[in-house]
Amino acid sequence: MDRWLKEGNPPCYWLPGMFFPQGFMTGVLQTHARTKLGADGKKIPIDKLNFAFKILTEETSEEIVEAPPEGVYISGLFMDGARWDRENEKISDQFPSKMFDTMPVIWFIPQADYKPDPDEYQAPLYKTSVR
Repeated sequence: MDRWLKEGNPPCYWLPGMFFPQGFMTGVLQTHARTKLGADGKKIPIDKLNFAFKILTEETSEEIVEAPPEGVYISGLFMDGARWDRENEKISDQFPSKMFDTMPVIWFIPQADYKPDPDEYQAPLYKTSVR
């Protein structure tokens, strides 16, 4: 990770380490809006963008060697009271006596007019003042 910090362009970002992650995520959307064109050949307004997500098989940021073609890879998230079932790629009950489970790296993909699949669970993401 140190080499990416020196170069200023890490391929994967540790979201829990950010003081104001909302600003970072807005910046990702702004960058996408400025650099990508919509189907009509015009720039995409930022208020039309939202994130789609893909949960990767890589477990940590150290396994990521290249930035995604668009959006960002995020690491450091975890589930409270549930777990990501890596084998079946779905949310499952937590293991006995284990309150928290780490998430693999997640690809946040900016998309215009994104509408999530109604069958997908839209999990909230919380930020706390405890670090």
